[in-house]
Amino acid sequence: MIRRSRRSTIRSALVGVVAVTAFAVTGTGSSSAAPAWPGEDDGADCQVTLPGSFPADARLPDPFTKLDGTRVTAKSEWTCRRAEIRELAERHVYGDKPGRPTSVTGTVSSTSITVNVSHNGRTAGFSAGVQLPGGSGPFPAVVVVGGFGADTATIRDAGAAVISYDPLAVGREGTPRNNKQGAFYDLYGSTSGTGLLAAWGWGVSRIIDVVEQSGGAVLRADAMGVTGCSRYGKGAFVAGAFDQRIDLTMPIESGSAGLPIFRGIPGESGAQPLSSAYGEQPWLGDAFGSYTDNPAALPVDTHEVVGMIAPRGLFVMENPHIDWLAARSGSVAALGGAEVYQALGAGENISYWSDVQDGTHCAARSEWRGPLRQSIQKFLFGTGSAPGTFRIASGKAGNLGEWRDWETPVLTG
Repeated sequence: MIRRSRRSTIRSALVGVVAVTAFAVTGTGSSSAAPAWPGEDDGADCQVTLPGSFPADARLPDPFTKLDGTRVTAKSEWTCRRAEIRELAERHVYGDKPGRPTSVTGTVSSTSITVNVSHNGRTAGFSAGVQLPGGSGPFPAVVVVGGFGADTATIRDAGAAVISYDPLAVGREGTPRNNKQGAFYDLYGSTSGTGLLAAWGWGVSRIIDVVEQSGGAVLRADAMGVTGCSRYGKGAFVAGAFDQRIDLTMPIESGSAGLPIFRGIPGESGAQPLSSAYGEQPWLGDAFGSYTDNPAALPVDTHEVVGMIAPRGLFVMENPHIDWLAARSGSVAALGGAEVYQALGAGENISYWSDVQDGTHCAARSEWRGPLRQSIQKFLFGTGSAPGTFRIASGKAGNLGEWRDWETPVLTG
């Protein structure tokens, strides 16, 4: 058995400068003042005990059954159950996503963000662009991973800033698994078993660190979203799942290694095979190589990663016209994750939309503009109501009942 607990981080407020804010935060020590909003990982202090092995099961794991075999019965138990799912996802799917490094320094302005990190004697850095909406700030912000496929015009029209984040500066594509490159691997080693998706998510977290400590003159750290399309949709999904400071997660057409359930992909005609998704780029952690031919042996699946985002805002956008993107398996993941949302009393906070006319990959679609704007208003501004809708294309509609043998409990509290 493996026991592990994560050390929580406490965030302190520093005084900002109006035009450009520079700051430094060092260590993960405690503070007498409690943080004003949830931390990166609220389950950091949960004790997680992993068994030595797991039985294979072609059906989806029960997100409500804890590792000790008992079921979640109260909403208060979800924090540590989520910590168990996180540990399983890191160990078997994505690789480890470390928390805040020993030192983070950076600047925030109306046009850019810089991030500089150091840990165990190693240093690295990267930057991101900023585009502000009209009006006066400070503004909520949406991190756009990769710079294409997101409807940035609608995001800004809704009143949120756009942070343009190049994830390849943090985890480069085109590298072998034993020689990974980028700011993440400069800190944690080129032979790290962590895949690019977790590294990209780590980069989003470090951007939030910088915004969080900047004093709030330009951007609001308590109103952050993340989005991206295709491979960057995979990254946005993982970023939102692993950082609870992200209020709204919006993956677009994420495909294999993104939202779709791993167990469903081998049986979905035309979907990118798991071996292809694993081999195309080191997106997934090295450990996932053991499951490309046998996803039934995985002790976790992506419906539970969806559940890691609950009860925060989630708007999933998928393209049913391109078989490679595995939209049917994506709908099952969303439906399965929605059971967690429902159990937590937040069923309206998840939306899924694959019923679109335009089949162009990563197009800005008119069907998504309304729920996108509505999601931003609800989760980043706290006004109005969430879309709370599932619009699943009939040709790519999965059946959750075929994939589970568990029922959703009524949780107390």
